[in-house]
Amino acid sequence: MTPPHLPVALLGDQGQLPESARQSIRALTGPRPVYFLTQLALAWLVIAIMIGWAVYAQTWWVSLLTILIVATRQNVLALLVHDQAHCLGFKPRYGDLFVNLVAAYPLLFLTVEGYAKVHLSHHKYFFTDRDPDHQRKSGDDWRIPMAPAKFVRLMLLDLLGLNVIKLVRGKRMAQDAASEFSRQVHPLWRTGFLLGLAGLLTLTGGWQAFLLYWILPLLTVFQVMVRWGALAEHQYNLPGASVAESTPIIVPSLVDRILLPNLNFSLHAYHHYHPSVSAGNLPKLHRIYTESGLVDRNALFHGNRAYLRFVLGKSQPTHTFDNSPA
Repeated sequence: MTPPHLPVALLGDQGQLPESARQSIRALTGPRPVYFLTQLALAWLVIAIMIGWAVYAQTWWVSLLTILIVATRQNVLALLVHDQAHCLGFKPRYGDLFVNLVAAYPLLFLTVEGYAKVHLSHHKYFFTDRDPDHQRKSGDDWRIPMAPAKFVRLMLLDLLGLNVIKLVRGKRMAQDAASEFSRQVHPLWRTGFLLGLAGLLTLTGGWQAFLLYWILPLLTVFQVMVRWGALAEHQYNLPGASVAESTPIIVPSLVDRILLPNLNFSLHAYHHYHPSVSAGNLPKLHRIYTESGLVDRNALFHGNRAYLRFVLGKSQPTHTFDNSPA
């Protein structure tokens, strides 16, 4: 299938913003620890409530619901690691260690410093041969449009946990290739965390609940969310493409915000233009760009369902792109 033309929603970058808009954006930059801690606390609160309910209820449908909801909050933890890679939660020296302990290490395969090496290289060398993300995701498994049967097959492989080793190996290879953005590592802290967790689970007899309500969602449903997040992040297989040409803007619906909270990650183009702005302020960036006449409203995807239809080649843009302001 011939790749469809991704609707170009952004008609200009920060260089086309009026000075008043730039001043507003400058006020939004920098770490936002209150937002970070609020999202962190909410994620762990939901996790604790759901796991506690499942252990108490001992019914299959509560267990299934818990697995699904815990995976969504694991995704939130991973997105908080993404924010900290840009030092948008806390300053890196002790902030990285804190975020590792409360968000990255619990996800087992993730560290702030490892993620930052790859992700910051992705920002600097966007869609070039030095972009580790673009190199890792340029292939048939990431080509849009995607035949529905192939999409379902990939999602099933993720749901069954059969793509985990491939995913972890690919990320480690990307980390090894990206050395420019090295940060202080904390191997002893990670080892201590894992040993402490194992000891706590042994003392409390919590291994069964941990395996069922943490490891199982991490290896299955969470992997589906990681793939969907990557597909919604950029349209890959477009070497040399600009951010606007390769990055959809997906305005989440109310259902999206409830079922698949993603810390505004679907407004990802603004993150590339302004990586020093916290996830909590991305909707404000969207409003500033819209009010500045730099957003084609017709080129927005309204919800994940609309973007899924585009990914599957089920819908084509029904409007023209004349680069006129919305």
